[in-house]
Amino acid sequence: MSRTILGVALAAALLGIVGGYRAGAGFWLLGRQVAPTGTVSDRPVARRKVLYWKHPDGEADFAPSPKKTSDGRAYLPVYDEEEPTIGSAEATPPAPKGKGKLLYYRNPMGLPDTSPVPKKDWMGMDYIPVYEGEEDNGNTVKVSIAKIQHAGVRSEPAVMRRLVRPIRAPGVAKPDERTLLTIALRADSFIEKLYVNETGRHVKKGQPLFRVYSPDMVKVQVDYRISTNASGNRDDAGALQRLSNLQLPHAVIDELKRTREPVISFDWPSPVSGVVMQKNVIEGMMIKAGEEMLRLVDLSSIWVIADVAEQDIGQVRVGSKAKVSFRAFPGEIFTGTVTFILHELDMATRTAKVRIEVGNPDHRIKHEMFADVEINAGEGEAERLVVPVSALIDSGNRQVVIVDRGEGRFEPRAVKVGARGDGNVEIIEGIKAGENVVVAANFLIDAESNLKAALSAFTAASFEAALPTPSANETNP
Repeated sequence: MSRTILGVALAAALLGIVGGYRAGAGFWLLGRQVAPTGTVSDRPVARRKVLYWKHPDGEADFAPSPKKTSDGRAYLPVYDEEEPTIGSAEATPPAPKGKGKLLYYRNPMGLPDTSPVPKKDWMGMDYIPVYEGEEDNGNTVKVSIAKIQHAGVRSEPAVMRRLVRPIRAPGVAKPDERTLLTIALRADSFIEKLYVNETGRHVKKGQPLFRVYSPDMVKVQVDYRISTNASGNRDDAGALQRLSNLQLPHAVIDELKRTREPVISFDWPSPVSGVVMQKNVIEGMMIKAGEEMLRLVDLSSIWVIADVAEQDIGQVRVGSKAKVSFRAFPGEIFTGTVTFILHELDMATRTAKVRIEVGNPDHRIKHEMFADVEINAGEGEAERLVVPVSALIDSGNRQVVIVDRGEGRFEPRAVKVGARGDGNVEIIEGIKAGENVVVAANFLIDAESNLKAALSAFTAASFEAALPTPSANETNP
């Protein structure tokens, strides 16, 4: 009988233990938690963090520190494990029409703080919902449509374009050195008649310049007439060579061959068409062999020597087109081509000499005329990513453009700039082709961005200072 009662008692005790095990995850035994397997666990209870305090009635009212309602009820703490996970039905309300899936809520002041559910910051500002396609790095500025229209904000896309950069420089007209020619005789001579007796006179090729008598030239003609070989046959080769060495005019040599009589005095024709730049002879004087008598130059083409600044010379290429205007002809543009760049700089002015060849068929352009030169650098180069110059905000130590992301959202973007010209600036790094950038009233957006950054730094410090230190009771309820 006693054994039966003892067995029933043991069975009842075992059923109670098993029932307790099935009813819960374990039970407390002598101050230690019994694991579901029946073993005793020594793990400490996890410490929970209080995120914020919410209204006891579930209203959209939150606080960063403990608070009470007007009727004296305490706000309820919300722990980190109590926040719904992103993507759950509770955390993801239906998105407005035209929006993508709701991802999260971000801090209204741009702080690196997000929430999966609607909430307010410590100043009572609502967190901003972020949908698919609207993610940003916290730098986006939101501006109302009314303010955009009132300020005249305007955007244009960044495009690939060949960047033509006008380089402006002063210049001076000079004679084309390739057409310069000096008139000098190769034998002592006397000028019997001077036909071209003034500087600046235009002459044509073949036109007589002066009449000359030279004993040496007459002697060579006589040698040609009496030249014979040992057998009595004529040998004109040597005499003709001496005539050519003295550069006698072809008309004189032809007359000598025809008549075999020396020409005592004859007219000296102009070898080229041009203008008399210098005249060092007068009628009746004797000229020594090799002395310069006249200097001629062809004015149908002139040179403009431009002084290009050192910082611009690297962009100038031989073959680049140039526009030249002279103060003597206001409103008139002459076109030319860069034909040469001097290999050294002027130490005093830090400029390089650039030669531009300009046509002058009517001889209107005079030597030493001052000119204004505009060289089109960049022609023939590859296309570059460019934006209008007005889109760039340059403070000296940073360059920024404002990217228009649509619907009143703007993002200041630091960029690296390159060459400028034609009202555009090259963007080497920072944006991509097709992105819209603000080209008008961008300083308004930049001011909003700077204000946001300043408030972010201020509110971040204030928020950290306002957060209370969780007590033992709060972390271990």
